[in-house]
Amino acid sequence: MTRTHHDLFAKQHLEALLESLGTVTTSRKVTSETREVDLWFAPHDEAKAGLSALGMLGRMAFQCCVIEPFRNSVRSQDVSSCVGKLIDLTEVLRRQAKREKKSLLESALPRLWILSPTVPERVVLGFGAAYDPSWSMGFYFLPPQFRTALVAIHQLPVDEKTLWLRLMGRDGVQRRAISELLALPSDHLMKRKTMEHLAVLQISLNVGQNLTTDERALAMNLTPVYEQWRQETLEEGLQQGLQQGLQQGLQQGLQHEKKLVLRQLTRRIGSLSSNAIAQVQSLALSQIELLGEDLLDFSSFEDLDAWLRSHS
Repeated sequence: MTRTHHDLFAKQHLEALLESLGTVTTSRKVTSETREVDLWFAPHDEAKAGLSALGMLGRMAFQCCVIEPFRNSVRSQDVSSCVGKLIDLTEVLRRQAKREKKSLLESALPRLWILSPTVPERVVLGFGAAYDPSWSMGFYFLPPQFRTALVAIHQLPVDEKTLWLRLMGRDGVQRRAISELLALPSDHLMKRKTMEHLAVLQISLNVGQNLTTDERALAMNLTPVYEQWRQETLEEGLQQGLQQGLQQGLQQGLQHEKKLVLRQLTRRIGSLSSNAIAQVQSLALSQIELLGEDLLDFSSFEDLDAWLRSHS
């Protein structure tokens, strides 16, 4: 269940990054006691290639998984609780497969990823977790039957592959990750989406009452994201406004030209039929300008009719 603003942030962050790549369920109930996992993710088969854009997070989410983020250093009882929820969820899935008469392979069972700024050595040793050289530093895997890993965010290497995880770190680690996010190219696949939900969180924190010291620090860390997002949004809105204004101006100018030409035609050759008016109204700007010059030579409606036929 959501515990703090950080938990809400982490769940929204993960949901925003993963929603286009699979089915995301937050606060999924797993037993009759209404215990909930923070985030359950099932990737779409056709979207697995897109997970590579999320680096280590994408690798974690390559198969069905449960993700439990913690703002403070994870404790032994926290790990036990998370593992218990994974076991409950696994049994729910087994029963569901049995009811539907489907096979549930061991390889298809969900994995559990517990995210924490740091993981105390006593917790690592207490659960028999160990570093896997095929993964980066900061990942500690419990014995295989647990299908669980502890992720010490502050121990992760500083590169783009770990960026999306380090954004959920604390203090200097999070500030550095935010700086890296802002430095990404504007057309980066995940940058805009990430900045948007982080900016929304920063706004909600700033309007909140009685924030804790930790929540105020989180709001401060997110301020540069909000400022850049706001500036880019304003510039984008201004550009759209200019483009819309230009289009409206051109359209208004064209309508004015048509009215002027119709008045000149009426003075030159007399009243126009509704069909002739409609034909003139349908002309493009370049044709209207040409008609405005040629009509000076018209002496009858037949001249206009011949002109319209030759320029249709």
